[in-house]
Amino acid sequence: MGVLRHVPRRARSVAVTTARIRADTTGPRPAPLPHAIGVLRSPQGLATAVTVLLSAGAVVDLLSSGVSLYTWKLMTDYIADPRTVEPDSLDLSDSLTTHTGFAQSVLVLATAVVFIIWFHRVRCNGQVFRPDGFSRSAGWAIGAWFIPFANLFLPYRTARETWEASTPYAPDGSTHRQVPVAPVIAWWLVFTASEILDRIAAKQHVSAETPEAIRDASAFSAAADLTTVVAAVLAVVFVRKLTALQRAKAEQMLLNRTIPGTATAAV
Repeated sequence: MGVLRHVPRRARSVAVTTARIRADTTGPRPAPLPHAIGVLRSPQGLATAVTVLLSAGAVVDLLSSGVSLYTWKLMTDYIADPRTVEPDSLDLSDSLTTHTGFAQSVLVLATAVVFIIWFHRVRCNGQVFRPDGFSRSAGWAIGAWFIPFANLFLPYRTARETWEASTPYAPDGSTHRQVPVAPVIAWWLVFTASEILDRIAAKQHVSAETPEAIRDASAFSAAADLTTVVAAVLAVVFVRKLTALQRAKAEQMLLNRTIPGTATAAV
């Protein structure tokens, strides 16, 4: 009444009558459109980049394993009879070790960056597929990798929840199909083992000062590198499979139009 108090009575009556007529003719206002609950973004390009980097890293790790075995053989021969080992062979071993180690460091860094970007993207897609399927926010798909000790299990939990959220619906559309999580488990177990073995191998190399210690460290490094190769292969399987699951589910949901209020990109 604060505003109408200063309006003449006749004008007030006309205003009220006009408002009633407008309300009768227009009817109730339509409900606002729902806000988008998320955006599906294709992880395909990132998955391809991760696959290429993992494959390149596996090749370099395989070469590094060969170099370690070569060093192991040199040290074994040197311990038996130092005269049988040429100085040029020792220099070659040092050079190969340095170059393969540098290549490994570069590829590990590049792979980690691209993999985490891919990991965060599929995690965000999983939120669109199943909003109630996660115990932590999407930011943990990045941050969990940098927390000591917690990075031994938190990324796995995110990977598994994303995998389960990305499984297609059953034929009746009421539930999600059960897709074996073996690729997630196998990748994570071997990856964790390779990380632990790699750290042990690095410490052994730093402390190795005798031919015997160098021999033992080289043998351990060869085993650690081979474990990393297996982890890279399993990571490729995990990345390709999860990307394929998300593509299939996005196509299924688009076909059935079960993503109300969601902006959908080609997945």
